[in-house]
Amino acid sequence: MKTRVLGADGPVVSAIGLGCMGMSEFYGVADEREAVATIHRALELGVTLRDTACMYGPFTNEKPVGNAIRGRRDDVVLATKFGNVRGPDGERLGVDGHPDYVRKACDASLTRLGVDHIDLYYQHRVDPTVPIEDTVGAMGELVAAGKVRFLGMSEAAPETLERAVEVHAIHALQTEYSLCSREPEDELLPMCEKFGIGFVPYSPLGRGFLTGRYRSPDDFEAADFRRNNPRFRGDNFRKNLDVVTRVGAIAKEKGCTAAQLALAWLLAQGDHIVPIPGTTRIGRLEENAGAVDVTLDADDLARIEAVAPAGFAAGMRYDEAGMRSVHR
Repeated sequence: MKTRVLGADGPVVSAIGLGCMGMSEFYGVADEREAVATIHRALELGVTLRDTACMYGPFTNEKPVGNAIRGRRDDVVLATKFGNVRGPDGERLGVDGHPDYVRKACDASLTRLGVDHIDLYYQHRVDPTVPIEDTVGAMGELVAAGKVRFLGMSEAAPETLERAVEVHAIHALQTEYSLCSREPEDELLPMCEKFGIGFVPYSPLGRGFLTGRYRSPDDFEAADFRRNNPRFRGDNFRKNLDVVTRVGAIAKEKGCTAAQLALAWLLAQGDHIVPIPGTTRIGRLEENAGAVDVTLDADDLARIEAVAPAGFAAGMRYDEAGMRSVHR
């Protein structure tokens, strides 16, 4: 597995990581045993970056991730996130960036993960009611205490990121980025290059759309949140599927899968980019990891751009409530 570095003097990670969110909820019923087996296989493949969060589950995603790496802690770059607050029954309670919450959330994550430090600690969503200087200041205290090695932010607006780096080094910015969602290209990617920040695209396969495996909204389980996602509904689904089909045709010519092509395209956008496709299945993990061996030349990139130009995706990436929590 090829490696990349997140930020200046930051952690060395596999060029493709593993998103663990779907191992507990959101994409239908998950099989924990298969999820743990997938994490073990990732270690064998050299996929070192693991991404989880306290809100996944809620509060149930970090524990099996921690259990799966027990005895192999030094082989993993462990990332988790705080800030999206949920109640005991899973209800959404908003976003909290207060320093006291930052400290409490970190201690709770350390306990669930069963580790003495977190390699990369993200603010999951920015709290607009708390100055970012206060939140990042508390995160920096965790670094000084040895509980966290590096800091990251998720879905932060450029001006927020610029203020944050004045307080403490930020080594990674996590935002949705794929052929379907190219908004980061306008300001965030240039800013990450300016400040020497690694960029970690989540949902790099367009929440599975770019794999070409879904031909109808009925392909999703009843509990799968994509059933209500704007891009997977009605005319939007049909319009997006047309582009995905054309991307798949290019992949076939290249002798790779559509998923591998989409991930290789991301890797080609910059050496500071490390996508974290999520999966709970070993076969999909192996397929995704194989994207590092797909080489795209200038002609390939031009062909992909021609069939999937920026802004092609029909529908917002979240519903209205979800969109209000991003780019803050």
